[in-house]
Amino acid sequence: MKRPVVDYRQFRLGRLNDPRFVHLRLLGGWLVYLALYFITENFIPLERCHVIHCALDDLIPFREGFLIFYCYWYALLAGSLLYFLLYDILSFKRLQIYIMITQLVAMVVYILFPSVQLMRPDSFERDNLLTRLAAFIYAFDTPTGVCPSLHVAYSVGIASVWCHRRQSSGPLKAFMVLSAVAISLSTAFVKQHSVVDIFAAVPVCLYAEYLVFGRTRLNRWIECSDAKLVL
Repeated sequence: MKRPVVDYRQFRLGRLNDPRFVHLRLLGGWLVYLALYFITENFIPLERCHVIHCALDDLIPFREGFLIFYCYWYALLAGSLLYFLLYDILSFKRLQIYIMITQLVAMVVYILFPSVQLMRPDSFERDNLLTRLAAFIYAFDTPTGVCPSLHVAYSVGIASVWCHRRQSSGPLKAFMVLSAVAISLSTAFVKQHSVVDIFAAVPVCLYAEYLVFGRTRLNRWIECSDAKLVL
């Protein structure tokens, strides 16, 4: 079995400033996101939200089979972060910072331009495991704060980081790109997002792509500090 690049068995909270573990501080971004998510979900009244919809949405039917790709996103996100955390600190930092950038941009948009989509079906033609799963998702995930889609933004970020790795094979890169495409399409077919939300995520991803992989101070910090982490 592949040996992790960092021995996390030695980690203690008091060692967060240790060069071996300092990258773990980036996980704190999720706490900020959850706090902002709570605010946008509970303190923005529905009447302030702008309805997101386009003509193409009406041509896309609900297809419960796409829930497989929609839920696969959770495993892909957690699995990628965990793999990079264990075996590739540079890619972990790139992905986590990419996610934090898209989270921050999206949350600012959600606050300044609250959004909602009203396309969820009132009932399902079939009663099966997937439609019950859809009902469960609808119950805990409100249709507000949808534009741009973070489901799409994270998927693009995951694919981008995997594709930038020198160690990634051609088939793996292709698989990650296809995964991002399938997940993005699934958001429309399970009626969690409008097509508008999908396209609105594109400029957010381009901005994150530029900051993380372009010739920026952030990119230089990621790569230079990584050299210290693995020594």
